[in-house]
Amino acid sequence: MKVILNEDVAKLGKKGEVVEVSEGYGRNFLLPRKLAEPATKANLNAAGEKAASAARKKQQDADEARLLAAQLEKLALTIPVNVGDNGKLFGKVTGQTIAEALEKENVTVDKKKIAIKGEVTGEGEYEAVIKVHPQVTSVIKFTVVKK
Repeated sequence: MKVILNEDVAKLGKKGEVVEVSEGYGRNFLLPRKLAEPATKANLNAAGEKAASAARKKQQDADEARLLAAQLEKLALTIPVNVGDNGKLFGKVTGQTIAEALEKENVTVDKKKIAIKGEVTGEGEYEAVIKVHPQVTSVIKFTVVKK
């Protein structure tokens, strides 16, 4: 019996795949639990259209991410921090700090997707890597200055 999987099934396949299963497994387990549907011509055509639509959406998301990455690389951030007499920072410059600075530039980025290269130890120029999309990253430069 051929079925189209509606969800990922362990040791069988991923969502949208057409797989061959035994009659009993398909009729008694997969179909009642709505984990799969029979592989009729109409269902195969619908699954093909869903796959094509998902591929277009994925490509569109990747293109938007590339545009955002190019926009981010053009930005020059200045982050004011408290610095002591000996040149040491009070506190830390983190992904949250950079996300807030980007917010002021009208760019929204999740703080969890920001990784600072090296350690910010004082005033100067530093770089941060922003993971915009699973395949697209952007490197931004930011300057730490004394308040």
